[in-house]
Amino acid sequence: MHDMSAHAVQHRAPTSFIRKYVFSLDHKVIGKQYYALALVAAFVGMFLSWMMRIHLAWTNAAIPGLQLLSKTGAPGGVMTPDYYLQLMTMHGTIMVFFVLTTAPFAAFGNFFLPIQVGAEDMPFPRFNMMSFWVTFSAFIVLMASFFVGDGPTLGGWTQYAPLNAVGSVAGPGQGTGVVLWAASIGLFCVGQLLGALNFITTTLDLRVKGMSLMRLPLSAWAWFITSCMGLTAFAVLMPACILVILDHVAGTSFFVASNLVINDQLVPHSGGSTLLWQHLFWFFGHPEVYIAIVPGIGIISHILIANMRRPMLSHRTLIYSMGALAVLSYMVYGHHMFVSGMNPFSSLAFSFPTLVITIPSTIIVLIATFSLYGAKLRINSASLFSLGFISMFVSGGVSGFFLAQPSIDIMLHATYFVVGHFHLVMGVAAMFGIFAGTYFWFPKMVGRMMNETLGKIHFWLSFVGAYCVFMPFHYLGMAGNVRRYSTFVDDFLQPLIPVHRFITVAALVTGAAQLVFLYNLIHSRFWGKPATDNPWEATSLEWSTATPPPFDNFGGKHPVVYHDPYQYGVQSSVGDYVMQASPEQVKTESEEK
Repeated sequence: MHDMSAHAVQHRAPTSFIRKYVFSLDHKVIGKQYYALALVAAFVGMFLSWMMRIHLAWTNAAIPGLQLLSKTGAPGGVMTPDYYLQLMTMHGTIMVFFVLTTAPFAAFGNFFLPIQVGAEDMPFPRFNMMSFWVTFSAFIVLMASFFVGDGPTLGGWTQYAPLNAVGSVAGPGQGTGVVLWAASIGLFCVGQLLGALNFITTTLDLRVKGMSLMRLPLSAWAWFITSCMGLTAFAVLMPACILVILDHVAGTSFFVASNLVINDQLVPHSGGSTLLWQHLFWFFGHPEVYIAIVPGIGIISHILIANMRRPMLSHRTLIYSMGALAVLSYMVYGHHMFVSGMNPFSSLAFSFPTLVITIPSTIIVLIATFSLYGAKLRINSASLFSLGFISMFVSGGVSGFFLAQPSIDIMLHATYFVVGHFHLVMGVAAMFGIFAGTYFWFPKMVGRMMNETLGKIHFWLSFVGAYCVFMPFHYLGMAGNVRRYSTFVDDFLQPLIPVHRFITVAALVTGAAQLVFLYNLIHSRFWGKPATDNPWEATSLEWSTATPPPFDNFGGKHPVVYHDPYQYGVQSSVGDYVMQASPEQVKTESEEK
């Protein structure tokens, strides 16, 4: 392993601006590029959600400037029902793919995985560069759908058949918009497959001397497990997107059944299966939930340990639980299809593992919670967002018990109950993991500290705001509020409009709180307090090198690992911890007793 790491980097430090900052082969620069892409995508997605929430609360209100984005979709700034669905589709697609997958996995993983295993770079640096630029191209293709034809597709981020395959006869955006959506997601899959190959090879082959698999930090384990999921999941979604494009441009009928009539027109396709798309999509879609959440679990565990000053109750059990989530995530995908008319026995077959998958999730939460008991936790922005992650993960996960039951899910599936569930457990929890990682690793990435006061203000506004936005979704769902509706004209929905207005105000305030984070990020990048090499007194390898790390990560030296990744609660020459790469032999407090 040590010899392979020594030869991992075959390229010299770049000197030109293009090779250093644009088409870089350095995994650290690529990690920053991924983070910047995710940051832009997050604010685009948030802006779209603002537009949707304003329309839901005040249906006939004109949104200034919206007509500039689409004259037909928002004449006079008033959003049409079709355009609402188009914005919803783009919001979901951008957030799921270009934020929740890109930031915790591709951005932080690219920057820190090679350093945490002691490598000089990824084994395939050109593949790594390609993975970012293919992903960036995918984002550009997706955004281009705003400006072509009749706008983006309105099929939702799930893009269900047959509407995704029959062309413009299905409605606005269902022609060119779908082709661009499918091309974008297909490209995204290629980028993630290239990245996953690099992550897996880095973890297995480039570990330095002494770095056994069980000595990997929990964050490195999370990225490795996620890359294994991504290698399978994205490999299924990519050909599915190709088949959609073929249905559009080549006249095939993969997802279109015979004798289908839409808008009083007989669709000239036959022999396809509308459920085939659901099987292909959700075989990717449910592992995607854990592709977004498992990196967050690893990141917040890594951060909490450094701030608790002691290891988790069981390092191995956490690793096995994350692995169990990865395996089980492929066995539960059918619970998204309870309303598809599947055989009741098939529903039970998917319902049982859906309940079983809560076991490793619960184990992870209990280990983190009981590890905190009695710990003298250092309260900072990173540790607060880590605690917030646990809170959101639990709150969102509890509603999953209801949706695991086919009989209950059939009643709740098309309501806001499901929207509240997945936003808390997948969206907000994953975002809190991203924020925690940013506050924790920012000093190592740029050499400056973020402002802690602004960070804590950002946390409390985001924490309270997220609950104000997404908890009421569950109440709306139980009241029968159907999701994807742009207006509420039915009598029984009229009393729910004040709830929507409360949610909208909360969403605007919570979104504004993210501007505090953006200011803190940009201001600290240029004018923040200079950071030391190890400001958190942490133990893993990324804190044993310079800040920011040199081009080859360790300045021409190859570290040797002597300890487990979390040696806290010891008496050493530097304090209550000992670095992984330190040859100093110490005893833990438990050993001394």
